[in-house]
Amino acid sequence: MISSLLAAVALAQTPVCAPIAGADLLWEDPGVRFVFVGETHGAAEPPVAFAEMVCARSAAGPVVVALEMPAAMQADLDRWFASDGGPAARHALLAHDYWDVDHADGRSSAAMLAMLERLLDLAAAGRDLTIRAYQPSDRRPTGFDQSYYEVDMARLLIDAAAVRPEASVLALGGSLHAMKTFSPRHGFLFAAGHLNPAHVRSLVVAHQGGSVWACFGPTRADCGVRELSVGFDPARRGVILEVQQDGSWDGLLALGPTTASPPAAQ
Repeated sequence: MISSLLAAVALAQTPVCAPIAGADLLWEDPGVRFVFVGETHGAAEPPVAFAEMVCARSAAGPVVVALEMPAAMQADLDRWFASDGGPAARHALLAHDYWDVDHADGRSSAAMLAMLERLLDLAAAGRDLTIRAYQPSDRRPTGFDQSYYEVDMARLLIDAAAVRPEASVLALGGSLHAMKTFSPRHGFLFAAGHLNPAHVRSLVVAHQGGSVWACFGPTRADCGVRELSVGFDPARRGVILEVQQDGSWDGLLALGPTTASPPAAQ
């Protein structure tokens, strides 16, 4: 009787994932350790899809969730994932200046907050998740340009993987950080390109129209909803493993036209 009740409770707590078509193919090669999702910040759909990819992968074993959030915010994330997710915990999380609405460029969107809530629910249900921030917080010395920032990002990702050597790593960040190959336009490698390419599968969210919340200047007045052009068939959906831009990304994450997600703290 007791064992039956325990089984029923466990079943009730088992997370129900919304699978992303084709996502399971990312892990067919046992050598793959890192899966990147490169997004255009400020859209509602990519964080939702990313959380569901974490849900599906965590059913098979431990997952390190790497997020493009300041490394200095790690303690705040740790407190959030040790909390009950209630109003007080949410207030404490939103108190970090990462969520400052005057500089909300899309990375601190309502969709990102909802993603953190979904990940907390998965952890509370027993999924083995480790959350790590991989955006460098230290100010770069004079003369050390963006290329050094990308090296620091890669180092933080390696550190995140080293915390759980047996875990898969799912990383969400800007599309450029997820590039695997040298960028002639920028003249350097981005974060994913500093990792062993055999260990990395990288997706870029397909441009299928819609809108994002973005900033194009230093003040709040420079931020708002921006329309996106269509660069890929708006009807296709899911993970599409078709190499993009000579190997810069291994494929696309097609979610359809996106919806702008305003700042979480607004």
